[in-house]
Amino acid sequence: METSTPASGHRDIPVALSTASVYPLTVHDGFAVAADLGYDGVEVLVTHNGTSQDAHALLQLAERYDQPILAIHAPTLLLTQQVWGSPWNKIQRSAQMAVEVGADVVVVHPPFRWQNDYAETFAHGVRDIADTFGVRIAVENMYPWRVRGREALAYLPHWDPVPLDYADVTWDFSHAATAEANSLDAIMSLGERLRHIHLTDGTSNGKDQHLIPGHGNQACAAVLAHVAGNGFDGAVVAEISTRKAKGAGQREEWLAETLEFARVHLGQTLP
Repeated sequence: METSTPASGHRDIPVALSTASVYPLTVHDGFAVAADLGYDGVEVLVTHNGTSQDAHALLQLAERYDQPILAIHAPTLLLTQQVWGSPWNKIQRSAQMAVEVGADVVVVHPPFRWQNDYAETFAHGVRDIADTFGVRIAVENMYPWRVRGREALAYLPHWDPVPLDYADVTWDFSHAATAEANSLDAIMSLGERLRHIHLTDGTSNGKDQHLIPGHGNQACAAVLAHVAGNGFDGAVVAEISTRKAKGAGQREEWLAETLEFARVHLGQTLP
């Protein structure tokens, strides 16, 4: 298990749960699990699930479970290509939903290589939408696709947001592992552009694993200790895969371990 000594003098960075972490269960289940385990809020991944697209329903869940919605993840994944129409409509509707539910961050993936027109104006477009709605649109790091051992261009302008002109970035440790990137170096390079963190892990085996943090090869603990002491004002969001969990009990064990990992390495008091 990876270890690190948290920095002192930090703010209490909220640790939230992504509804993706309970897939294939429902958005409702995500809120319930977050409340049961003591998370500080929820990130909602917009999918084909009707509740995930309904701001009023989400606010009802947030109130029922006392779990504020800290971020909206736009439906910019491969599996959500049919949700909310065109790429720009996806981002605009996600930003509008963020305003309606009180979230200040919208997570988006970079354009796919076949979305040429969208990709050409992507960096400027997300800035304009962010300014219009008064939210942060944080572009997530992805990874190269490999076909028969060769790297294929999957995202435009690139899968790596570090050298690109994005005002805000989401860093995902599993994606970093798949890309064989060094998360700590990337976080240091991003500086104040780091807006949001997806807490998970991976082993650089070519698959996007979304492991429990500390079970892979990314410097998750060191990154959390770093952001705990450098004025980071975003959120840390658990986004692990629990699809192989043996029932609800093991799913909650994995999510509880992830929460504890975050609390310990952010230097927060455990209950």
